[in-house]
Amino acid sequence: MTAYLLKRLIIAALTLVLASMVVFAVMEILPGDPARLMLGLNASADQIEVLRNQMGLNAPLILRYLHWAGGLLSLDFGRSYTYSVPVIDLVRERVAVSLPLALIALALSTLIAIPVGVFSASRQGRAGDTLAMGAAQLGVAVPNFWFALMLIYLFAVWLRLVPAGGFPGWNAGIWVALKSLILPAVALALPQAAILGRVARSALIEVLNEDYIRTARAKGLPYHAVLWRHALRNAMIPVLTILGLQFAFLLAGTIIIENVFYLPGLGRLIFQAITQRDLIVVESIVMLLVAAVIVINLLVDFSYAIVDPRLRGRQ
Repeated sequence: MTAYLLKRLIIAALTLVLASMVVFAVMEILPGDPARLMLGLNASADQIEVLRNQMGLNAPLILRYLHWAGGLLSLDFGRSYTYSVPVIDLVRERVAVSLPLALIALALSTLIAIPVGVFSASRQGRAGDTLAMGAAQLGVAVPNFWFALMLIYLFAVWLRLVPAGGFPGWNAGIWVALKSLILPAVALALPQAAILGRVARSALIEVLNEDYIRTARAKGLPYHAVLWRHALRNAMIPVLTILGLQFAFLLAGTIIIENVFYLPGLGRLIFQAITQRDLIVVESIVMLLVAAVIVINLLVDFSYAIVDPRLRGRQ
């Protein structure tokens, strides 16, 4: 297990280095000059050149990469071209919205998907299975921003139970802040729950056809005990894989939802930084997200051995 852990950590480190090179190269290829955008169309060539020197944009490419990568290691991401504040401060403010939103959405999708997947798999081919998978197919097909608009109309405009948008900040009180995240979390969770539920159903049906499940049933174990205690645990590996991918998506792939609900999250910050050609912000946030994805995948890999003890010997 130690050798496996070391191997995975080395692969993760190499992946991170390679990703940093790719991200930096892509940002350099993108058209547009940050200095020109900051100074406006009426700026002279000399003014633009002075600002480029101040921003370090005229330094050799390799030196700029090493300086940026070294800053990442020390959590010094530089200063935003647009906001003139440290990037780490911008990230800290936006993570305080995106991370709780992602966790709530992931928890909701899991709480919906696992029971639906178990229910559907245990009634394969029956009316309940057809209805559950039909609803899941609808959840996959309908975009989350449509769910968001319907939720706003129903719960914010008509019933007036929660705010339609905005984020008051955690200083306004935990419950007040959480109320502003409920609708966007549900809008994000429904499509993810539909995907996860289908995966859980497929994995569980495959496990239920295994010989050891039939043996357990032949020994007289109740069906629900076999289903929940034996089959579900062995069907969790593909479910955990999808959960890891979904959390990475929910952390930063929420640009549309954050704009619908006017939430100051990471997705909205990336969108604004791209439109404003704020390269240092885009590079830094993308690398943070890459690191988050790598860490999540590591945790998912380690969880495989916890869920399925047979993998420990192989690893």
